[in-house]
Amino acid sequence: QVQLVESGGGLVQAGGSLRLSCAASGRSFSDYHMGWFRQAPGKEREFVTSISWNGGSTYYSDSVKGRFTISRDNAKNTGYLQMNSLNPEDTGVYYCAARFRFATGNYYYTRGTAYSYWGQGTQVTVSS
Repeated sequence: QVQLVESGGGLVQAGGSLRLSCAASGRSFSDYHMGWFRQAPGKEREFVTSISWNGGSTYYSDSVKGRFTISRDNAKNTGYLQMNSLNPEDTGVYYCAARFRFATGNYYYTRGTAYSYWGQGTQVTVSS
């Protein structure tokens, strides 16, 4: 079991940057893959990016590729999302999620159903 808490959200102008953090507690953070999802008002939650348990593999949605970078520091039990060149379409609540790396079943990493543990989210607002 792992608990997740996001931080670092806020208001930023278009073209600016934010760095989100996902602090984990409980079992060893290195036992989990993690991902970031976001949800804009009136829209479905969507996949943003994910990273494997040791950072060896990363995946990005087309909309953020080249602008966002996911990383993790297992020694600090923390995952990160560096967001650059933000635009108003990036506005939404950002959630971090975790999946036990020894879990059975298919790992569809772009689907929220693949992750068992979720943070409460942090608001990101990008103004024009």
